[in-house]
Amino acid sequence: MKKTIFSLTIALLTLASCSSTESDPIEIPTVGATLNPEVGGPNQPNQVYLDLSTGKSEVVNRETWDFGFATGTDFRVIINGSLKMAVKKLETSDITAPQEIDTKITVGQGDVASTTGYVDNPTGVLTGNGQGIGTAIAEVSANDADNKVYLVNMGFAVSTEKPAKGAVNVYGAARGWKKVRVLRNANGYKIQYADLASTTFQERTIAKDDNFNFTFFSIKAEKTVTVEPLKSKWDLNFTTFTNYVNFGSEVLYGYSDFVISNRKGGTQVYEVLVADQITYEGFVLSHVDPSKFEISKTDQRIIGGNWRSGGGPSSLPSIKTDRFYIVKDEANNNYKVKFLTMTNDAGERGNPVLEYALLK
Repeated sequence: MKKTIFSLTIALLTLASCSSTESDPIEIPTVGATLNPEVGGPNQPNQVYLDLSTGKSEVVNRETWDFGFATGTDFRVIINGSLKMAVKKLETSDITAPQEIDTKITVGQGDVASTTGYVDNPTGVLTGNGQGIGTAIAEVSANDADNKVYLVNMGFAVSTEKPAKGAVNVYGAARGWKKVRVLRNANGYKIQYADLASTTFQERTIAKDDNFNFTFFSIKAEKTVTVEPLKSKWDLNFTTFTNYVNFGSEVLYGYSDFVISNRKGGTQVYEVLVADQITYEGFVLSHVDPSKFEISKTDQRIIGGNWRSGGGPSSLPSIKTDRFYIVKDEANNNYKVKFLTMTNDAGERGNPVLEYALLK
């Protein structure tokens, strides 16, 4: 993982210069600072985790991981939606049995989300019976025989082809298929995985660490990998994202320029519209409405893609200037956040800039 510090451009207030280390954090801005998450341009290769209390970020290539294993009291596994991964439970618990590709297991606008259940529920709520009610993979049972094999579409690699001005090209070559089975291992997990035609499999053990939301695993690297920061050390994540969108019925849709909140780590968010007759500049701590945070306790997508317009054949992408966001971290600090741009000076997407300030 590459550890990166956001560049800070101070607005209206000059902050004392200081180094950005764990022992010497930056001063929290109380008027405003601009932040430049290193999403990586129009191919958007990076997931960027931002901690508002320090102005620090963690940057990880989104191909780094495949599965995330929940570290709480439950036994849940998430898939990497930033790559358009998708899974389907099979009727067998025998991972040595050869399997075949099923082209219906995919993420695309024509796929009906509520009936396929091939992806995790995008709210970030893990509980449910699997098949998209909570996680796409069912809760891992203490009874090994109940844990079925899953057919896994590994999604798409990060693209390396530069798109036209204002466009994105985030999904590259197909990453192929695997069959996967997950079991419990004391208070942790075992993952078994193989190519579809293989009659043998690889197995690795995965431990829980409750300092993090998940322990992450890469099939390519065949080991656990570092992805998210400590669950108390991030608030927002910039990423590509598999979402449900209602086009008459709920369908699966791959989003770019998406922002999720650290719901599991205690971060809460709500949106403020300028039409509500309050401006970003005029918003102070006394304006915070605690009741409006409630929905973000069960949905990590409050910011999502709502902060920008994606553009079209005759228009370039742009931010929405009629809204901003209130973010409360796990330490009960309240911040106001607004987006300034989503492109750089050359018009290349995947270069967001936002402003935030601590409310006092």
